Amino acid sequence: MSGAELGLAVSVFLACAVEAVEALTIVMAVGHTRSWSSALAGVGAAVLALAAIVAVLGSALTSLPFDELRVLIGALLLLFGLQWLRKAILRAAGLKALHDERETYGQESAAAKAARRSAGAFDPYSFTISLKGVFLEGLEVALIVVTFGANQHRIALATAAAGAAVAVVIAGGLVARAPLARVPENTMKFAVGVMLSSFGVFWVFEGAGAHWPGGDAALLGIIPGMLIASIAVVLALRRGATR
Repeated sequence: MSGAELGLAVSVFLACAVEAVEALTIVMAVGHTRSWSSALAGVGAAVLALAAIVAVLGSALTSLPFDELRVLIGALLLLFGLQWLRKAILRAAGLKALHDERETYGQESAAAKAARRSAGAFDPYSFTISLKGVFLEGLEVALIVVTFGANQHRIALATAAAGAAVAVVIAGGLVARAPLARVPENTMKFAVGVMLSSFGVFWVFEGAGAHWPGGDAALLGIIPGMLIASIAVVLALRRGATR
């Protein structure tokens, strides 16, 4: 496995793990409060929809010319990465509240209890909320899987990394039987933001015709540089907030 492929797998794993933790909280809330069977049916429907998106977009992207593909994928990864990094930086600087899974669980449970119940074994509310939660949390990860995987022609590797992350989160949820509130979500989001932004910069320039010194080894300089710049922004924002 090359360095770029390892970076692909790690980035997808972390991104999927973060989103899976948030989706798990929603599913557990409606499952415990209302109907596990309907909630799990919603999860299944969302997973099928996400799998279809990965299959269709992956096939479409890999048919593009190589240079155009790298520019497009690099731009998408840079967009995703900066979005993740911005939120993580604001949270690390104390300017945005940290995501609290216990609080989210409480809110979702309260809403589930207050929602109207229908007759019969199937619960439309549990199905809809689980489907929406898993689909929305997983959509960005699906796009990351497609873009990363299509660029390296390793969609199977990216999908496997995402599947491993989901399996780990589900196992953690089964053991804890509670929202995974102790998972360092912001640290993971920070890492994903740095990785995606770094790969985005790398592939945009490569697709535009630039040649990085050392090829993929240039990422060993780009990633630490992005990390240092991001930490510098956090420190600057903290100083500004203190003043």
